[in-house]
Amino acid sequence: MSESDETRLHSLGYAQELRRSLSGFNNFAVSFTIISILSGCLTLYGFGMKTGGPAAMIWGWPLVGVFVVLVGLGMAEVCSSYPTAGGLYYWAAKLAKRNAPAWAWFTGWFNLVGQVAVTAGIDFGAALFLNAFLDLQFGFAATPGHTVALLAIILLAHALLNTFGVRVVAVLNTISVWWHLLGVLAIVVVLAVVPDKHQDASFVFGEFVNQTGWSSPLYVFLLGLLLAQYTLTGYDASAHMTEETRGAAVAGPRGIVMSILVSLAAGWVLLIGLTFAIQDYDGAAGSATGVPPAQVFIDAVGLATGKVLLLICIGAQLFCGMAAVTGNSRMIYAFARDGAIPGSRVWHRINKRTRTPTNSVWLAAVGAFLLAVPYLWSYTAYAAVTSIAVVGLYTAYVIPIFLRVRAGEDFERGPWHLGRWGRPIGTVATIWVGFIFVLFMLPQVYPVTWESLNYTPIAFAVVLGGAALWWIVSARKWFTGPKVQGSAAELAAVERDLAGD
Repeated sequence: MSESDETRLHSLGYAQELRRSLSGFNNFAVSFTIISILSGCLTLYGFGMKTGGPAAMIWGWPLVGVFVVLVGLGMAEVCSSYPTAGGLYYWAAKLAKRNAPAWAWFTGWFNLVGQVAVTAGIDFGAALFLNAFLDLQFGFAATPGHTVALLAIILLAHALLNTFGVRVVAVLNTISVWWHLLGVLAIVVVLAVVPDKHQDASFVFGEFVNQTGWSSPLYVFLLGLLLAQYTLTGYDASAHMTEETRGAAVAGPRGIVMSILVSLAAGWVLLIGLTFAIQDYDGAAGSATGVPPAQVFIDAVGLATGKVLLLICIGAQLFCGMAAVTGNSRMIYAFARDGAIPGSRVWHRINKRTRTPTNSVWLAAVGAFLLAVPYLWSYTAYAAVTSIAVVGLYTAYVIPIFLRVRAGEDFERGPWHLGRWGRPIGTVATIWVGFIFVLFMLPQVYPVTWESLNYTPIAFAVVLGGAALWWIVSARKWFTGPKVQGSAAELAAVERDLAGD
């Protein structure tokens, strides 16, 4: 471990409790795996087919991508200054000139809700795809009950891996990068070569489809941006993993930015390749499998090859969910370390054998499962979960960026920074996030019924309303933001205890 990493962490007030064993590539791999174009792009592809169609999906991807890159750059600059597992809420506390504890509190809760939602969305998508494969292979019907049961099994497996197979998880994250890149290449090549016919370019780049019930094409196009915006989330994992990364002040920021750029390029290729291969648009959109990309595969290349392509997607999604549980647990651990979660002593506890926050792993898994349960009675629940992930994560992403913009020249730069571009990039990023915060709270289909309700505002009202009430009644009296664990001697004692000395 680099001495500068340990020294910098001590200067930020924390002991080196987690094992610092990740390389810069490992750090990038975690964020790239959580973004997972084979998860986000494909699990929301059916939503996109009805909400704007090919035109919205193909052009919405680079449009959203530009703004995501700006958000990522703003985050990366702040990450370089404060490379801690707390990430966003720690940054908010350090950058706020007034009311720092309140800024940290609400940033942390937005991040927590978004992290749990993105974990739910990823593993729920994996359950949908796995259910489709099991239906095709063994007749295990794609019903809400079966999908939720598979979700429970997947989350259990990911929690067990993150508890007992910590070294295995690190290896699998590395494998995941190549699985995603080679998987996209394989899918696109097969879909380009095997089918007898393809859609023409005017369809792929210009066909607009509106099956939402809303009459405004602009509103529907904007709603369709959810596919890209949801896929391009989760890269804050690079920040949450900095206490386990060597050369964190540079590797963390690079992990954030590179994971976005690589995903942006590969994801666009995947969307274009898949859309060209559609044989029966309405048949795929209403597929009995519940997974339109699976129907596109089968229609284009046949049942046997289609199943192979589906398995490639499922493998990627399982890698993605595993990494999401890892990143989510680190955020929970750090927030609990500062006493901001009920039962913080339990969730902050470190497993001495693995030097990982085992209890936080299980809280992440259980929270994700509970958030997805409404799918049992609402088919729009998946889109709502993805909206919760986007709104929660991006609000948490942009608060420290906004505070950095407000700090101006008082901002203390790390070794990786944007120079004079920091403030203009941060300003545009802040405006964009304010826009999507409102957009993805809005109804996605018409007429609005209990079955079609976008319950994103309800979920936020419950969780963040509770956090606000807790703040007003109690937390504002004792929560002072990120805690300093002790003097240099006390930090060293914590480290010796964990090392077993």
